[in-house]
Amino acid sequence: MKDNALPAVSAQPTAVAAAPVLTSAVPNTGPTAGGNTVILTGNGFTGITAVRFGANPALGYTVNSATQITAVAPAGSGAVAVTVTAPGGTSNAVTYTYLVQPVLVSLSPTQGPASGGTTVVLTGSGFGGASAVRFGSTAATSFTVNSATQITAVAPAGSGAVAVTVTAPGGTSNAVTYTYLVQPVLVSLSPTQGPASGGTTVVLTGSGFGGASDVRFGSTAATSFTVNSATQITAVAPAGSGAVAVTVTTPGGTTGPVYFFYLSAPFLISVSPSGGPASGGTTVILTGTDLSGATAVRFGSTAATTYTVNSPTQITAVAPAGTGAVAVTVTTPGGTSNSVIYSYVGSPVLTGLSPAQGPTDAGSGVTLSGTGLTTTTAVHFGVASAAFTVLSDTAVAVLAPAGTAGPVPVNVTTLGGTSNSLTYTRVAPPAI
Repeated sequence: MKDNALPAVSAQPTAVAAAPVLTSAVPNTGPTAGGNTVILTGNGFTGITAVRFGANPALGYTVNSATQITAVAPAGSGAVAVTVTAPGGTSNAVTYTYLVQPVLVSLSPTQGPASGGTTVVLTGSGFGGASAVRFGSTAATSFTVNSATQITAVAPAGSGAVAVTVTAPGGTSNAVTYTYLVQPVLVSLSPTQGPASGGTTVVLTGSGFGGASDVRFGSTAATSFTVNSATQITAVAPAGSGAVAVTVTTPGGTTGPVYFFYLSAPFLISVSPSGGPASGGTTVILTGTDLSGATAVRFGSTAATTYTVNSPTQITAVAPAGTGAVAVTVTTPGGTSNSVIYSYVGSPVLTGLSPAQGPTDAGSGVTLSGTGLTTTTAVHFGVASAAFTVLSDTAVAVLAPAGTAGPVPVNVTTLGGTSNSLTYTRVAPPAI
């Protein structure tokens, strides 16, 4: 019997889609906060239904082609497996690592000049692989990652208070404030000169002096200084010579210079005359060097009655009253001079003439007796001067000048003044 049954039709096999394959994730690290754009490369990306970073779905993804997906990493931590799911299944995993966001704890120093250039040490965590250090919106001039907890950076130029941040693969840190300080300005000095030996108290006026760390006269530090305010410093000048630039250094920088002039100390060579009466009033000439600008002339501890600076090498002064031998000095802005000796001399006293009379002709010898005669400068018979020789403090030998017959007063002038007078009588020769 013929079998009229239809021949059996064999079933066609159903095609099963292959699971996608991942080969890489670029970048393969990112911040724990997520938001990182990651390019996934592989194949079989048609009909993708999910992209996961560990157990968390991507914040978003775009299938660029069958071999590339752009995904946005979600928040996470540690190392996670990135997978792609398609109708054919879930791919193999590639590793993506969440990096800790950097944390900035402190800066040292926290301030510097507006011109920049300050080396600043940043301390914190998560600094590994840091790609940027910023002072406000400006990148650090340079920086070195010393470790995961320390960076050394050079501050750029800036102004005011700015936020310092560190950017690393884990993201951008919190901010710590760095303050740019105004550069100090030196306007004037008072006084502008002083002795080479130093010790002059100088008032510096300007601005931005707060926190001053150094005051210099040329290359030499001030002996001492006090910051009175942001606009004034009192400093003591060190020893020096010539004209030197005075500067002030603060955290904001170093000022431009204002000049201070060191003056040579005056030097005295002589005083003429070298003595005078105890009552004072003698006009004396002081000779020396660097006498200009004299502010005082002293005889011992007593100021000259008056004085006039004739030139850098000469002063005319009037001696005050005094006693004994005293040191004469001159004070100028350059200091106080060495001393020369001026002697106060007692007034001379005449007690006798021998003989007390003589001819009207010149040349008769007379011995004057008394006290205080050592510095005799003149002997007068009336108004006529006589030649003389000082024998001692108590005796002077004199040649009487010619004159008319009769009495004439005789006196002696010394550095101590003019003596009393004694009478000398000229006797006319006998008439023939």
